[in-house]
Amino acid sequence: MRIAAAAYPIDWFGSFADYRAKLTRWVADAADADLLVFPEYAAMELASLGGPEVAGDLEASLHEVARHWPQVQALHVDLAARHGCHILGASGPVFDGPRPVNRAVLYGPQGVIGHQDKQIMTRFEREDWDVVGAPGLRVIDTALGRIGVLICYDSEFPLLGRVLAQAGAELLLVPSCTDTVAGFSRVRIGAMARALESQCVVVQAPTVGACDWMPALDENRGRAAIYGPPDGFWPETGIIAEGPMDQPGWVMADIDLARVGDSRRNGAVLPFAHWPESEGARLTGTETIS
Repeated sequence: MRIAAAAYPIDWFGSFADYRAKLTRWVADAADADLLVFPEYAAMELASLGGPEVAGDLEASLHEVARHWPQVQALHVDLAARHGCHILGASGPVFDGPRPVNRAVLYGPQGVIGHQDKQIMTRFEREDWDVVGAPGLRVIDTALGRIGVLICYDSEFPLLGRVLAQAGAELLLVPSCTDTVAGFSRVRIGAMARALESQCVVVQAPTVGACDWMPALDENRGRAAIYGPPDGFWPETGIIAEGPMDQPGWVMADIDLARVGDSRRNGAVLPFAHWPESEGARLTGTETIS
């Protein structure tokens, strides 16, 4: 299958029709791909529909984006059906309770397939934005394969990826939103590590560019990339494809998920199979040098 990862800029819209036109153009540009992956919090650009005051307010912007969620879903359903593809839509706030979760929805040609909420919140989400985690990981069965989603910070925690891999995930999607090179690097390193230890394919799709009208996404750094385990069946660097830093556009690669099984059975090393040996690790003592 062909995978497309978006390095996606945040734009101002005068109407929902403007957003529809942008997303329609982006999907059309990658319509030959089987799976399109959009970034974390890229749906926040819809805060512009509330005007400058709403878009510039952390709390008001969450509610403004959430109120457009039904229209967003309908648009993605239409685009996935029209192009016969799967789309991981940009994540955004959903109010299932008093505080919002950060949700990414996977769409297919027949409609909504499933969703994943972010598990572990960053300091900004906890301390400034009050976006909450929603514990519970899902493996989503699709015609393309078994897919798991680790939203940005979640990719930095090995046990989350391990749960998905043990449940059969062959492909992990990592939509991200980071405002510094250090933040991007943390997610990138996490994504590559998850590909290494679970011997699977990992896709990172970041927001990119400046957004001076919304404090939550004022700076966006990163590059889109697709990673595999550097174990003999994939590129030696583990980098299957990657785009230029901070440049909008699609990064695409053709992937044979059968290689995931090959890696897990016959790789140069077998970290997926040997993981249980690390679970019994214990400290046998400490050394003090005087």
